[in-house]
Amino acid sequence: MKLRDIPIVTLGPGSQPQEPDGENLEYIQMPTGMSSYSAPTTPEPEEVRDLLGAKEVMDWLTGALNQWAPESEPLMANIGRLDAANRELVNQILGDGEVSAKFSGVVRARMQESVLAGVWRTFYLDKDDNILHDLIEVADVPYLVRMPASREPDPFARLKKLEAPEDVMNAMPILTEIREHAEQYPLKRQPHSINLTLLPLSEADVAFLEEALGKGPVDVLSRGYGDCRVIGTTLPNVWWVRFYNSMGTLILDTIEVIDVPNVVKAAGEDIRDSAARLGEIIEPYWGEVE
Repeated sequence: MKLRDIPIVTLGPGSQPQEPDGENLEYIQMPTGMSSYSAPTTPEPEEVRDLLGAKEVMDWLTGALNQWAPESEPLMANIGRLDAANRELVNQILGDGEVSAKFSGVVRARMQESVLAGVWRTFYLDKDDNILHDLIEVADVPYLVRMPASREPDPFARLKKLEAPEDVMNAMPILTEIREHAEQYPLKRQPHSINLTLLPLSEADVAFLEEALGKGPVDVLSRGYGDCRVIGTTLPNVWWVRFYNSMGTLILDTIEVIDVPNVVKAAGEDIRDSAARLGEIIEPYWGEVE
């Protein structure tokens, strides 16, 4: 038998005849991609040795990463006065990580975690989205993420006065559970999570919950194998957390009572590792930063 005598069999969608009953094999859509760590791109060492402004920033950042401690206030540096070349090098060294956030409240800002865990870029913006302040923060989350969601003396009072429409069946007990745990959280510091995915909620229930909790100033997106959307509500320490798979399908819908959901925070051990990783990145350019 020769090669040309072997019959060619085609495979895949469209290659097989249709079934007599009209039913065809359906193929599940495969994931389109995922976010993963990639080392930041930096220019050749001889191109950056004279960029002393960027070196000074890296000196500060190395010291801040070594100084950081759990539960400490964010350590900040304003790099707004760097010229374009030094700022560009800082951008290249830090790169973009998986977590980004927006703040729309008493101020407007956008925040981006770098490829180094616990190192954030925070840009304060004017009404036209021009950058007013360019900060580097070392923290588990940026300062604005922990800003109080409400300045009302009793932000939970309005929940007690709510009346559900007739088509809302199960939202009211959930709101009662949220209020009871959120009111106690500042004293007990005990996180609480409600898995809405497992509850029999109608579209009217979800819409009523969204209206009752409101949308606060903080909106966070964490990218990985799929996305996680974290929205701060108008109630203190109450967050709406939604997980999506890589095809954009909602797979987990929760409400969390906590200061900041863990999915947003940089882990303490990862922040401590960032100092060593930063040293490896900048060593070819300026040697080991002291």
